[in-house]
Amino acid sequence: MKCWFTMNLGDAMLAEEPLEHIKELFLTAYKTNDNRRELALFIRHESEGRLHCEVKVYFSPATAIVAKTVNAVPCIKPSSNGLGLLVGSENSWSVLFPEKTFSK
Repeated sequence: MKCWFTMNLGDAMLAEEPLEHIKELFLTAYKTNDNRRELALFIRHESEGRLHCEVKVYFSPATAIVAKTVNAVPCIKPSSNGLGLLVGSENSWSVLFPEKTFSK
């Protein structure tokens, strides 16, 4: 099983700058990669019962270089529920989450 990674950016109000940095690293690292269908970063706002939500970024296994660069930690594959594509190909949904049915 390929390893996913996650990074908690904390309060959603303060996450914009780190998100931009992560996106830039992703685009720099993978601009010439031919395997783009497996390259994606996902985002979810999670509250886990707290008043304020936190922003969590999920790095697909193929983005391990960027994940390790920003000290993301290994995690299990996230549920696709509530997940949004931060950066990467729209086709990554069907490759990385084949169990989910997507409607257009």
